[in-house]
Amino acid sequence: MVSLENYILGKWVAGDGEGQLLYNAYTGNPIYKTSTKGLDFAAILDHARKKGNPALRKMTFHERGLMLRALAMHLREHLDEFYRISYQTGATKTDSWVDIEGGIGNLFSYASLRRKFPDEAYCLDGENHVLGKANTFMGHHLLIPKEGVAVHINAFNFPVWGMLEKIAVNLLAGVPAVVKPATVTSYLTEAVVKKIAASGILPNGALQLICGSAGDLLEHVGPQDVITFTGSASTGLLLRSGKQVLTQNVPFTMEADSLNCIVLGEDVTPQMPEWDIFIKEVRKEMTTKCGQKCTAIRRIFVPENKLEEIQHALSKALSQTVIGNPLNEKVRMGSLAGETQRKEVKEQVQKLLASSQIIYGSLDSVEVLDADAAKGAFMSPLLLMNQHPFNSAAAHEVEAFGPVSTLMPYRSIEEAITLAKMGKGSLVSTIVTADKNTARQYVLGAGNYHGRILILDSRCAKESTGHGSPLPLLVHGGPGRAGGGEEMGGIRGVKHYMQRVAIQGSPDMITAVSHVYQPGATGNLTAVHPFKKHFEELTIGDQLVTAKRMITSEDIDRFADLSGDHFYAHLTETDFEGTMFEKQVAHGYLLMSIAAGLFVDSYEKNPVLLNYGIDELRFTKPVYPGSEIHIRFTCKEKTGQEKKEHTDIPRGIVKWYVEIIDETDEIVGVATILTMVRKMQTI
Repeated sequence: MVSLENYILGKWVAGDGEGQLLYNAYTGNPIYKTSTKGLDFAAILDHARKKGNPALRKMTFHERGLMLRALAMHLREHLDEFYRISYQTGATKTDSWVDIEGGIGNLFSYASLRRKFPDEAYCLDGENHVLGKANTFMGHHLLIPKEGVAVHINAFNFPVWGMLEKIAVNLLAGVPAVVKPATVTSYLTEAVVKKIAASGILPNGALQLICGSAGDLLEHVGPQDVITFTGSASTGLLLRSGKQVLTQNVPFTMEADSLNCIVLGEDVTPQMPEWDIFIKEVRKEMTTKCGQKCTAIRRIFVPENKLEEIQHALSKALSQTVIGNPLNEKVRMGSLAGETQRKEVKEQVQKLLASSQIIYGSLDSVEVLDADAAKGAFMSPLLLMNQHPFNSAAAHEVEAFGPVSTLMPYRSIEEAITLAKMGKGSLVSTIVTADKNTARQYVLGAGNYHGRILILDSRCAKESTGHGSPLPLLVHGGPGRAGGGEEMGGIRGVKHYMQRVAIQGSPDMITAVSHVYQPGATGNLTAVHPFKKHFEELTIGDQLVTAKRMITSEDIDRFADLSGDHFYAHLTETDFEGTMFEKQVAHGYLLMSIAAGLFVDSYEKNPVLLNYGIDELRFTKPVYPGSEIHIRFTCKEKTGQEKKEHTDIPRGIVKWYVEIIDETDEIVGVATILTMVRKMQTI
């Protein structure tokens, strides 16, 4: 029998002793054994901190992002092997696609997210704050990668996605990971890590894997570490209450199984497309991964007068689900992950049956295709009915982590909101409605009890990723019972692995620390026009102060005619009494255009390839005819761009801080101009 190995300290190591047997979920046959006995968990964490962390911290966001992209492309070359192993978990090909290719998709998403960060190892967070009248003292926030390790304790239902969706975030942030998947399906996680380790794409110590018991791992965590947990609320509470976690104030993010719900709007009738959308969504969420999803629909709320019709429609839809060997192309629902899981689901269903009844399916028998129902961990989809949801706590507190959902009635949207909140915090809820007011009322009423709400109608159904699909750039988590944590979330997620530190000082010092020019900092006035410098030759703070230009009434009139902007404030004949202006005022865009004429080096080809855009444009003071303006033009920030094709011109994006200043030395307008600038290198 094959023994799984642990990837620790830069090598593959098998644990001591007999270990734990792991089984093929749909045949019941033992296929692997695994053990972590004898592993030095303190050394494992130390290796991540001393080897993986420094290597990742030296890399910029862009380098880490490109590393993730390379890893994603490498893993895609081994999909067939991953699918072959995934079937042993009881997952169909569709189930496996969500787990495997969904996980790889997270790597691609976070690789692309690098463009939202500077080409530095750290970044500023939010806006600057002027703290003194003379603008010689200011404050900002800086995000710096933590010096610890991310410890990921994952659930059994998504052995690939669960790992990749988490490590994508911490690796982009510059922090290594130790992954501890649920033992029962850890053999699939091991197969993926084997390919990652063999690729050499990640630095030594950036990723380690523990297949089996976590031992005393959490007794060695420290204040620079981050722990994430996915699984049952009871286990999460036990881990989060550990002495070392509490005394060292170790950040602990929990994503617990929750009693997610779907609501059919009162406006939806059988004749509407939303009716079929609702039925399909419930069936999909009950049967995908055999209902073993933290986001699966456990509670179904429908208007009281449509309860019987929905019951028949759902029963008919579920009856069309073929159950059995996941390798068989006709099968649409495989097995649970193992006999232990099936036993636990049945025990939970028994608790629900104290106040509910089964209206579809059987707790004791299931018809399967190309498999042995007695040997495999198969289970019939179970649709329960609870006629009195306000009088039954079990329906809102007991979760059967399998293909089990409970149908319940409501009499008004207010009741539906109240019922949704009785789950005491959920990862996700869906409202199926074509009525905008119903959607708004439900989201605002139930939103504070949910991490995510899907508003599903015929307009978005075709492109919707569905109730149960967390997305990389949106937060995945929920309040209360759902754990109170967040995963993924795009930039938000990356910040969980970084220390936010408030920095105070002069604009010069904050510029030097952040590598981003701060208003009021001393500029580098040079004889060479900034536009004549290649990307590599420019330094943050390079500055140009232009000559002055008089603004005339004729300028304003001509710009109005050219642009078609004849707003009353730009016309000489306007009676300005009661307005915000004294007399004819210059267009803001006229000032910006004149600013470009003043700071652009116009007559010779230079390294500037094109104007890429304008950000944060503000006009702060009216400019009247007779005013003189000049421009202070400063290199604010630089971000290199990688070449997509060999023939691409090597280039980077340069942000310029533009200040439009009048004859009184007051700033009348500010903006950030983006230009694409050629690099000196040709390869």
